[in-house]
Amino acid sequence: MLDCRRTLGDLRTIRSAVTIALGVALVLTGCSTKPSRSSGSSTSTAPPCPTAPVAVVASVDQWGDIVSTLGGNCAKVTTVLASSSVDPHDYEPAPADAELFSHAQLVVVNGAGYDVWASKLAATTAPNAPVVSAAAVTKTPDGANPHLWYNPSAVTAVADAVTAELTELSSSAANYFAGQRSAFSADLKPYTDLIAKIKAEASGKSYAATESVFDYMAAALGLVNKTPGGYQRAVTNETDPSPADIEAFRTALAHRQVNVLIYNTQTQGAVPEEIRAAAKQAGVPIVNVTETVAPGDKSFQGWQVDQLDRLAKALGVPT
Repeated sequence: MLDCRRTLGDLRTIRSAVTIALGVALVLTGCSTKPSRSSGSSTSTAPPCPTAPVAVVASVDQWGDIVSTLGGNCAKVTTVLASSSVDPHDYEPAPADAELFSHAQLVVVNGAGYDVWASKLAATTAPNAPVVSAAAVTKTPDGANPHLWYNPSAVTAVADAVTAELTELSSSAANYFAGQRSAFSADLKPYTDLIAKIKAEASGKSYAATESVFDYMAAALGLVNKTPGGYQRAVTNETDPSPADIEAFRTALAHRQVNVLIYNTQTQGAVPEEIRAAAKQAGVPIVNVTETVAPGDKSFQGWQVDQLDRLAKALGVPT
């Protein structure tokens, strides 16, 4: 999926077509009809619930996976968009989605303009259900970079907020939710340890990116963003970079002014592919990332660790 601001506008349609085709080929759950799913493997190893589970609706899988882990068997979590074939910005809810929200006891959204439709559905069809918004708990305004799941502090803040709401909704399962929160922290240890290691050994090194997906994580790692300003502004303003912007990017790569290129594989199109080719020609390491939980990764933690491990290797950090 492309940058949530729908950057490189004319590439969005191409990306969607390619991703949908891949989704069909891989027979991803829900892609053939409605791209939603209930909580799955993340609850399979959780202890049994001492009471009735809380009905939770999450807008996107980046947060849905985390909520499923936090709720365990004491939460029945349904994620509306659990497929990379749909851009949350463009999603138009179906009547079935309204029905889904109407039964929710808790709603979890990203916010920051990423999934406005979900916040609207929560307000109109589930007015009594508390809403945990990643943007709200991190005080991120609309118009800012919405890829909050790449911000380690946001992951922690959302986890705490979700656990607090689940406990409020089902006080008899308070100890259960506390245990799940502790288990989540333990599961995150490889993720947090790798972040700390990269920051300690590679802070100050530079990167450039075809999109802003990874920027929060890069900042947490102490990396310096050397993406050419004109290119960045074009992406932020949802326009195509000018030839001069692209040439500036190519020059920065050719002169090895950046240590690594961050490339979102879920965006297809001539411009990012040209940048990638330029990095390869210049010998600049390329680290592939995705906006949504990558197919094959069983958890948010596993997905993030896989990407961080590749980044560490690209930056020469032993793991």
